[in-house]
Amino acid sequence: MAAFALAASLAGCGGGDARAGRRNAEPTQSSSGSSSARPDWVPGYVAKLSTPEKVGQLFVPTVGSASQGTEMIRKYHVGGVIYFPENLRSPRSTARLSNALQKASKIPMLIGVDEEQGIVSRTPFVTRFPGNMTLGASRRTEDARAAAQATGAELRAVGINQDYAPDADVNVNPANPVIGIRSFGADPGLVARMVRAAVSGYQQAGVAATAKHFPGHGDTDTDSHTGLPVIKHDRATWERLDAPPFETAGADAVMSAHIVVPKLDGSGDPATLSKNVLTGLLRKKLGFQGVIVTDSLQMDGVREKYSDRVVPVRAINAGADQLLMPPSLPVAYQAVLNAVNSGKIPASRLDDAVARILRLKQNRGLFRGTHVDPAKADAQVDTAQHHTLARSVAEHGVTVVRNVGDVLPLKGRTVYVTGAKSSQVGAALRAAGVKTTGTLGQADVALLTTLNSGASGTAAQTRSLASKPTVVAALGAPYDLDKADRAKALVATYSSTPPAITALARILSGQAKPTAKLPVPVAGQPLGTGLTY
Repeated sequence: MAAFALAASLAGCGGGDARAGRRNAEPTQSSSGSSSARPDWVPGYVAKLSTPEKVGQLFVPTVGSASQGTEMIRKYHVGGVIYFPENLRSPRSTARLSNALQKASKIPMLIGVDEEQGIVSRTPFVTRFPGNMTLGASRRTEDARAAAQATGAELRAVGINQDYAPDADVNVNPANPVIGIRSFGADPGLVARMVRAAVSGYQQAGVAATAKHFPGHGDTDTDSHTGLPVIKHDRATWERLDAPPFETAGADAVMSAHIVVPKLDGSGDPATLSKNVLTGLLRKKLGFQGVIVTDSLQMDGVREKYSDRVVPVRAINAGADQLLMPPSLPVAYQAVLNAVNSGKIPASRLDDAVARILRLKQNRGLFRGTHVDPAKADAQVDTAQHHTLARSVAEHGVTVVRNVGDVLPLKGRTVYVTGAKSSQVGAALRAAGVKTTGTLGQADVALLTTLNSGASGTAAQTRSLASKPTVVAALGAPYDLDKADRAKALVATYSSTPPAITALARILSGQAKPTAKLPVPVAGQPLGTGLTY
């Protein structure tokens, strides 16, 4: 009992003294320092929380100013918040906001952000890395780990301690409107390896990693932000295709998807509200013991069937531990509190959820202190070292899919560049030693760059360049290449970030040799296709 009393007294001020930067001793630290010898302080600590405090731990709302956030913490005891660009104006101001929120909270806060890199990047001041499909094409788990660790270190420098990443979906549908290049690829084994590496990178940086979107959002043609997707995978297909990345991720948290999979749950409820999916498959089948967090409860996919008062209660009873972005925090909080007080949410379910949340915070070191130094934040983000890493990661992912007649590399040829980001691509080519021209007739080769123009759009643009040998480079979804039959060469970068454009130029010019392989089938070529020279 004495050990628990010490743990509880220390845990209660886990946010630290933001003014002095004091670091608190970790509640579970034993005299030997061995994790196996640590007593489990969490159940006793949960028992000492009031019911309103327990309910508050379940919520992760958006936040405005520091004063608004402080009042929200005081009133609702929220266990975390999620940042958006309005919270992320500069490293220094973000660090100050994080410190203010942590200081206001009795229990350390999870401060999260959607920073997947690639096309989902909320934090304007971090180093820009290409997204997951670039990493999948490289096949380099060491790159996935290093990129995640670099991103995590920059987030931690401003007080962000949870990233809603990596995406663990296996993208097998080229028409997928919401996942696409956010995925590492179409091979579940490849995706599983890359997800595990990324999770490890975030965790090494002290940031909780969140694998998403369970049970798998990779085979849909509906966006769950605006509708309710239905995926027709049967149990065997799910076990073979969708489950492996979640099963081996080792993530601190798993985010649920607002999708219906009738063969996994015939009720018509989205997975976020399905006990069969969250408790039956994720907890029992896959053995996941971390935190289950819902995708945003503001999305249409979860609000189609039930009201905003019903959704949070059903989600908790289905097995979710945290409720992300309720449309109205007061409405959702009161609904859950009423459900707990009436017994509709069993006390054991509430305590289990809170215990998982506290263990996540413990595992990421939040009870040892959360204060960050605003004066140092600028120097710790967007660093030269991380820029070098981003260029390397991008270069490792550039994939040459076709090269008829050895039109590549381009060095020694005059190139006409047209299409998406053509001015940036042209400048990068010139920097790599390739001569460019603004007139098609004066060129030896035409280079068409696309950015999610679609296969038909790419085909039409390629026909307009038919008088010259044409290279098509997809700067976004590689599926743009699917109907570019007239092109002599096809290249995919999966990214239009500056590092990716520099990498593309180096590969096209011959300054660097391509080594990547397709992570998804493209242009009639199977997974694993990749040429070099």
